[in-house]
Amino acid sequence: MSDQERPHTPSTSAARTMQQPTTPDRIKQIEINRLRAKAALRQKEADSIPSNIRNVNNKRPLDITTSPTAPGPTKQAPLKRDSRLGKYFDYDLSKMVNTKGGFLVEDGQEVDEERIRKEKERERQRARQDLEPPIALEPGKTLACIECQTLDIDLQFRKVFRCLVCKKCQNEMPEKYSLLTKTECKEDYLLTDPEMRDEEALPHLLKANPHASTYANMMLYVRYQVEEFAWKKWGSPEALDAEYERRTREKKKKKNKKFEESLRELRKKTKESSWQRRKDEEHKHSFGPNEKGEDGIVKQICDTCGFTLEFEEL
Repeated sequence: MSDQERPHTPSTSAARTMQQPTTPDRIKQIEINRLRAKAALRQKEADSIPSNIRNVNNKRPLDITTSPTAPGPTKQAPLKRDSRLGKYFDYDLSKMVNTKGGFLVEDGQEVDEERIRKEKERERQRARQDLEPPIALEPGKTLACIECQTLDIDLQFRKVFRCLVCKKCQNEMPEKYSLLTKTECKEDYLLTDPEMRDEEALPHLLKANPHASTYANMMLYVRYQVEEFAWKKWGSPEALDAEYERRTREKKKKKNKKFEESLRELRKKTKESSWQRRKDEEHKHSFGPNEKGEDGIVKQICDTCGFTLEFEEL
């Protein structure tokens, strides 16, 4: 029996190949194992062979990135900053304190703790003022509208004008809760600027001027508060009306007096201009040479109008 006909046992690798079919996952695992073996071989060569000795492929090992003949490592100087960028300062923001005054204070500097505490207290007070009033369970202690006793009061009226009233009552009673401007208060109720700037007597609301943003803010007042202040100042509504009529008459009298003075001045200027015009229009004689007659009388004759002037020459 020849060798080709004699049965033989296949090798282990061949048997393993025949037992496991070739799949994409199997091919991937084989490739990974091959790359790992190559990496281990390179690492072994790098550890055993000096850097100036080349490998079997006449190449330096891969972990050597510098030339063997290059000089040793030197410390590089830091890059110079471009002077055109200007000056700058380094701050550690984690060590700074926010004073809420438009600037930051470093950790080593002094901080006015008392002023910061007062600012925080004012912030808490403003936050409490902006909150809605609490509703009490006991009757008589809850803030309610003075007109309809509803609990839905206007917080702006309460905070600025110290008046407990709801929006509905404001719209239904404009003769009492409508807002007046500063000009209306001065013209209709004869109030002065110092009286209207008194916050205790006449609280007012500041609002942006609707005509232009550069104008001064509007000062708005509640009508019933202005009327109460005016009745107290003048005594009664009738006294206010009498004072208003008296000022109106005085204003009218001053206006008429000013008109008469201007008219008198105009008449004076007109009269002076007419007299000057007549004066300018008067004829001036232009006499010629003297003519002496036989009787010894000298005559002067105007060349323009023929007027003759006779006189004796002594």
